[in-house]
Amino acid sequence: MKILIGECKQEVSTFNPAATHYDDFMINDGQDMLDFHRELKSEVGGAMAVFEAAGCEVIGSYSAKAITSGGTLAAADWTRIANEFLTAIRSAPPVDAIFFSMHGAMCAANELDPEGYLLSETRKIVGESMPIVVSLDLHGIVTNRMLESVDAAVGYLTYPHNDFHETGTRAANLLLKIARGEAKPVTVICRVPALVRGDELITATGKISARIKEAEAIEAAPGGLSAAMFWGNPFTDVPDLCSHSLVVTDNDLEWATREAINMAEGFWADRAAMQAELYPPEEAVRMAGVATGTVVLIDAADATSSGASGDSNAVLKALIEYGYKGRAIFPIVDAPAVKDAMRAGVGATIRTAIGGTLDPGRFAPLPIEAKVRMLSDGRVWSESHNYEWFAGDSAVLEVGQHIVIVTSRPISLYDRSIFLYHGQDPVRFDVVVQKSPHAQYKFFAAWAERLIGVDAPGSTSANLPYLGHTVCKRPMFPMELDAEFTPKVEIFQRGR
Repeated sequence: MKILIGECKQEVSTFNPAATHYDDFMINDGQDMLDFHRELKSEVGGAMAVFEAAGCEVIGSYSAKAITSGGTLAAADWTRIANEFLTAIRSAPPVDAIFFSMHGAMCAANELDPEGYLLSETRKIVGESMPIVVSLDLHGIVTNRMLESVDAAVGYLTYPHNDFHETGTRAANLLLKIARGEAKPVTVICRVPALVRGDELITATGKISARIKEAEAIEAAPGGLSAAMFWGNPFTDVPDLCSHSLVVTDNDLEWATREAINMAEGFWADRAAMQAELYPPEEAVRMAGVATGTVVLIDAADATSSGASGDSNAVLKALIEYGYKGRAIFPIVDAPAVKDAMRAGVGATIRTAIGGTLDPGRFAPLPIEAKVRMLSDGRVWSESHNYEWFAGDSAVLEVGQHIVIVTSRPISLYDRSIFLYHGQDPVRFDVVVQKSPHAQYKFFAAWAERLIGVDAPGSTSANLPYLGHTVCKRPMFPMELDAEFTPKVEIFQRGR
């Protein structure tokens, strides 16, 4: 059996004014794509292991994987990626089945449903009988066009995400069943008019764990093929944005319908609890000031892994204005400040400004005097994924007693990679600014005295009504607290 693999992944915040471009993606094709993923704990890596163990011939087509999340993909850059992706599909040799690794929360200036477009165009190319399975992030926004174009979708079951490889494995095993004629999938989806954010979404400990256990039980039962609770990316403001349960069974429509409604109703019941606990910046800093151990201030509003620009200086300003006496460490994106540091060199004292270079509507540049402690090329080895992230030229600046790690371009900040690469151990600071809503327990929560969510401005704020959604369907909780939910399912099944 010959299996074709393709990948196109990015999570977008449409509230981030800084557009994403082609150069913000890692592009691989053919054998290079397979070689890149072979040793990674990625969806493609997991799928490849299953296919090769089954004696299949794996054929790489095309991979466009964003270096990190970001703003809306510019029109010309999306058109280039889409054309390259579909050209690779057209050029591929005849195959028996196709696996795609996607995210579900992409958005381009000229295409609000990029994954749906790629899947529907692929279906036109390969024909109606070709088995296709797609893996998706549980922050994905699952559209009808996506589900009409595939035989089944498989979603993550963990957050913070650590089941990339396992998701690829689940998707690959399902694809083989379909290709061998051992399963006839029927998909049922139930959409929920609610957006959520907060600690109760941690799948190991939060209220969402009940939905995850339901999904796992469905997949483990005879005839269960795939199940997931998608709560979407609340920062990708597109027409289909909402939360949704998804159940795929082996031609058992009644069971799939019942389970999809059950998961959706349970999610709706917990919607109010699944919101973030946030404190104004000045209050968060005051709380850090009375702590005896390290406090992690969570600036999720500027989470680059969720699509934010990364150039917020809001927490730094709050600490300075409060007169905080401890030592704090911050990451920030500011290419002009890096250039100032590069020109001056290590050991020099510079006067520059940081913040507000990418999202000037929210952040005003903060004038600082700083000592240049270190310069780097920003090729950061990822603690989470075991491959390189590219932050561009970077500088470690000492601002008073604080350390600011300034990068030229955003990378994901849901672990300690940016700190450790630049010789800074977060354990040695009184305050660590984490620009991510959540990180794996071992990275920060395992040793910090306290984690505090900060209600700062930013394009990925967990204070969802602040963002100003204008495109998604309304009413939508929590923007409308009186939003109502009446379970209604949609059914997708390909004839073969």
